Amino acid sequence: MDLFSSIPVESLPGTPLAEKMRPKQLEDFVGQAKVCQQLSGYLKSGYLPNLIFWGPPGTGKTSAAESLGRAIGAQLVSVNATNSGTKDLRQIGEEAKQRRLENHTRTVLFVDEVHRFNKGQQDVLLPYIEKGDLTLIGATTENPSYELNKAILSRCRLVIFERLSIEDGITLVFRTLEKIFCDERKLSTSEIKNVFTEESLNWLVGWSDGDARKLLTAIEEISVSLAEEIAAKRSLALPDLQDILGRIVIGHDKSSDLHYDLASALIKSIRGSDADAALYYLARLLKGGEDVVFLARRLVILASEDVGNADPRALQVAVAGAQAVELIGLPEAAINLAQVVTYLASAPKSNRSYLALQKAKDLVESTGSLSVPLFLRSAKTKEMQNLGYGLGYKYPHDYPRHWTEQNYLPESIELKQPFYVPDEIGFEKQIKEFVSWLRQSPRS
Repeated sequence: MDLFSSIPVESLPGTPLAEKMRPKQLEDFVGQAKVCQQLSGYLKSGYLPNLIFWGPPGTGKTSAAESLGRAIGAQLVSVNATNSGTKDLRQIGEEAKQRRLENHTRTVLFVDEVHRFNKGQQDVLLPYIEKGDLTLIGATTENPSYELNKAILSRCRLVIFERLSIEDGITLVFRTLEKIFCDERKLSTSEIKNVFTEESLNWLVGWSDGDARKLLTAIEEISVSLAEEIAAKRSLALPDLQDILGRIVIGHDKSSDLHYDLASALIKSIRGSDADAALYYLARLLKGGEDVVFLARRLVILASEDVGNADPRALQVAVAGAQAVELIGLPEAAINLAQVVTYLASAPKSNRSYLALQKAKDLVESTGSLSVPLFLRSAKTKEMQNLGYGLGYKYPHDYPRHWTEQNYLPESIELKQPFYVPDEIGFEKQIKEFVSWLRQSPRS
């Protein structure tokens, strides 16, 4: 469907405020300075490549596509990947080819939620993209490197949209209020700025979570209350604003990039011994409805991978936390997770046992299934004993300090460096000192 019509959309009855405020050209954008600079560069060069717009909802991906279509005088065709099949795409491609041959007119195909196209649908577009029959602009909230095939990605430039900053959100609020009230009520700029208290304005922008569409929809919802406050020459207070819009709802999808990004940030904050940052990301994950069992299990892994023998109690705490989560459940289990997170973040760190395992795995990969030395084998039967199983094994407890020198590895393996080298941190320092003391003990 052609996005442009003879009647402006904003003039039609029932058009949402977010649509009325949609920027018509790049210069009208609030925020996205890097994006606008990148896109303006394409327009100045006269060359518009195939583009993938990647970013959160409400950051201007559709508006940018429309602006580019207008700027180059192209026929802009818009589809949503959720309801467009291969037949539809092939028809669009053929029409674009005819339009190019007969009218010398370019076609820009804007595909919203392009990550939802399957491989077959993406393959349909390739010939038309390669021949220049159409220019593809795909918009997605998901990481395109995960969702789009290499053939499409190799023919597109990536443009990354960011959430609106607090400052940009405030700018958008006042720009919108001026459009709503200044013309109708002849209000001054100073009067507009007094519509909100500072507290309520900051809350509103934070509530929108960097989503311009959500912010504009909220302004439209509270516009009646705003008009009453303006008439009474009052500012809309935070409690009244919260009553209208409700409390902050954090966007979160357990299968999306945000799920992995927040979990990654939690783990890296703990690894970096920043308990405050770790608690912040834990709170974000819990607020978004993350699976607490997933979080507890990930913390158990971290206890061994990143804390390790620097503090052996870390694993005990993490396992106890995981058990508590399954026993208690939310909301109280959040308290257990907070204890685990702060303990792990504050504990001394060592990944030496994890690195030692990786070295051992590499050796197994390169040497294969070497025979276990006879003296280490289990002599369960008489026949095994006759074959020498267990013969020559030195029982460590029969020796001073419960240790004696003995090569436990297969005979063909000679380690130049040990797999496990304890660090000088936490309990591992004691392990290192003990092993050194052990090696210096009498050999008899």
